[in-house]
Amino acid sequence: MKKNNSIIHKKIDIYKKILVPKKITNIQIIKFFKKRNLNELIDLSKPRDLKVNEMIINSPYKPELNDLYRLYQFVFLNKRTTILEFGSGYSSLIFSLALNDLNKHYKNKLINLRRNNPFELFILENEKKFLNITKKRIKKFSKKLNLNIKINYHFSDVAMSLYENKISTSYKKLPLCNPDFIYLDGPDQFNIKGDINNFSTRHKDMMPMVNDILKIEYFLTPGTIIVTDGRGANAQFLKDYLKRNWLYKFDYINDQHIFYLNETPLGKFNKLQLKFYRE
Repeated sequence: MKKNNSIIHKKIDIYKKILVPKKITNIQIIKFFKKRNLNELIDLSKPRDLKVNEMIINSPYKPELNDLYRLYQFVFLNKRTTILEFGSGYSSLIFSLALNDLNKHYKNKLINLRRNNPFELFILENEKKFLNITKKRIKKFSKKLNLNIKINYHFSDVAMSLYENKISTSYKKLPLCNPDFIYLDGPDQFNIKGDINNFSTRHKDMMPMVNDILKIEYFLTPGTIIVTDGRGANAQFLKDYLKRNWLYKFDYINDQHIFYLNETPLGKFNKLQLKFYRE
């Protein structure tokens, strides 16, 4: 297949377009969470005596403080206004905190921007159990963190599907929003409906392969950031099939794949939006 995109060929450093969290020590990260009254996450992040299968199947993952700190900084430093999160977890709480802090600083700055969902988080989950855990967790911390933003919870099944004749997976329902930050950390590859030619991701040797971002690509505005939590095969799929002018970076140390939509503004509102990010 001839690649129509320019991810592989562009020599522009993505880090010249977005602000990247600085590397800090574990002690500094712990201070960050203590300052925000999130001591409970520090305690939960400590190693537990659980077997791998028990952690995956019976309980949510424990919080990874370094990852959560980086996600907060990605959103806050780059002044993101609307987040779409595939999957849910402690990241949902941290995104809520980052958007809440941005709302306090920049609420009045968005008056002239055409952002219908300013400082809102959209969570898309295909497991009701974990969606309910996320809801309860955010509700629990809401008063402690003084959260004052809108959080949209969406449940949808995920099914095997084809994208340009390539086997992949697709959510049956998507939230109605146009995010400027997308975090890909779901769904669980084993909780997928249906098969394509007797093939599915419900096999230990397979991997997640979401195609939904490709379907909404042309609605995304220049300046949009996509971050995947690992999911290297899915990131490669996105690289090969995204058609617009995306910059790409694999952060090997933190196992994150980062995409940035590097195009000229679509119009005056998008121009103001990009100016807001830079100021």
